[in-house]
Amino acid sequence: MSLYFYLEKGASLDPGAPCLTLDGNSLSYGQVVEFAQAVARALRRSGVRPGDKVGILSANDPTAFSCVFGIARAGAVWCPINPRNAAGENAELLDLFDCSTLIFQPGFEDLVRRIAPKLPKLTTLVRLGEGDDFAPGFPDWLDAARDDPSAEADQPGDIAALVGTGGTTGRPKGVMLTGRNLEAMSAITLMSYPFDGRPVYLALAPLTHAAGVLCFPILARGGEVVIMAKPDVGRFLELIERHRVTHTFLPPTLIYMVLGHEALDRTDLSSLQCFWYGAAPMSTARLTEALDRIGPMAQLFGQSEAPMMISTMSPADHRRPDGTVHTGRLASAGRPSPLVTVAILDEDGRPVPQGDRGEICVRGSLVMAGYYRNPEATAEASAHGWHHTGDIGFLDDEGFLHIVDRAKDMVITGGFNVYSAEVEQAVMAHDAVRDCAVIGLPDDKWGERVTAVVQLQPGRELDTGELIAFVKDRIGSVKAPKQIEIWPELPRSTVGKVLKADIRSTFTERSKEAVRP
Repeated sequence: MSLYFYLEKGASLDPGAPCLTLDGNSLSYGQVVEFAQAVARALRRSGVRPGDKVGILSANDPTAFSCVFGIARAGAVWCPINPRNAAGENAELLDLFDCSTLIFQPGFEDLVRRIAPKLPKLTTLVRLGEGDDFAPGFPDWLDAARDDPSAEADQPGDIAALVGTGGTTGRPKGVMLTGRNLEAMSAITLMSYPFDGRPVYLALAPLTHAAGVLCFPILARGGEVVIMAKPDVGRFLELIERHRVTHTFLPPTLIYMVLGHEALDRTDLSSLQCFWYGAAPMSTARLTEALDRIGPMAQLFGQSEAPMMISTMSPADHRRPDGTVHTGRLASAGRPSPLVTVAILDEDGRPVPQGDRGEICVRGSLVMAGYYRNPEATAEASAHGWHHTGDIGFLDDEGFLHIVDRAKDMVITGGFNVYSAEVEQAVMAHDAVRDCAVIGLPDDKWGERVTAVVQLQPGRELDTGELIAFVKDRIGSVKAPKQIEIWPELPRSTVGKVLKADIRSTFTERSKEAVRP
């Protein structure tokens, strides 16, 4: 199914309804449809053919996001390029994806000027705004194709999008997502979470990632997408109240900021039906607070290779029938979602006994077509006929999925396997801790010592010995950190994920400096 379908479906319900809104200005469904058709004609006039790759480099913006539907209508492949990436990383992605066309916001022209000469396959540049000697402007580019015939086409092989894995652990890979993958994701969303009436979705997180993919099921229901051009927690709360927002998504790091904002408790959040959280583990202590102060929290777990919906936990699943918080479920990632089969496998691809830990593996129409031009990585990820997520987890007696670690992040200390996610949850149960990351460092006695790097709540102080004792009381001395450091900020990726590789590198450099004469 083409991504254009979601827009077309919403328009069929009410072409005059608001579709994309920014700063109080809305584009109707009919206007976005007309715009997408114009983009498709301009792409075809520029030489783009079905299956060609078209990148969009932009912050959150209605015009840029509307281009996604024009790309789909032309049968081309959408390549979201994260504007927060370094220039070198974006150049690497554009080259990896074989992008022939790049549509970019004027604010990123300096970046594009630096990387374009290194990308011979990139033959067409289009500047969102007025043109200059470097790239044609968007209005002129569209106008030149005004009288061209319709450019509607199907995507060869059904590849709808190429998404970069981010490259935080090495060279990035291009995830090939099909229309079928995104159709499965949208179907799971609509059947797993509450949708009462016409939804209003607030997008603060980058539309190049999870926040953008969640727009598709919203549009299929004729909903309105309220876009925030840049992160602002106070503004986020204000817009929920002003637009009577029903659905939104944030990663845990931004939810912690919402919980710490002075305006939260005086903001009317009664319109919310579903506040999605995901993309990283969330502290159960902060989640309990969010359920009390925000309301209908809803978890989703997925990855680029199986977008968003490997497992789901609706707002109702967070509570018992009597309305009290179901604390035993809060550390889980919900139940495996409809249309997805989840298995916990050992290193030989065999299922482990119920409740035992192993790699989380999945099957179903949610799973990617493979990695672009990388058959070796595709074969590795799909060994034994399952997609391997790289996450270690288990299924409990109720069928809820628990993610205990990334396979590469497990710490082996004194002969015991210690899962960093469990230690992080225990550390973050302390009310002075905002966030933390746990890693293993080489140790002559233990093999690896459990080490925690902690970011405190604003204005708080905490003795590290006190925190170690606090964690020992909860999970025992084997799993408790042997070393804790307090840092002002944890290093994060452009989408807010903690970069454990950077933390390890910091400790490695310190060790090298310590032995230098």
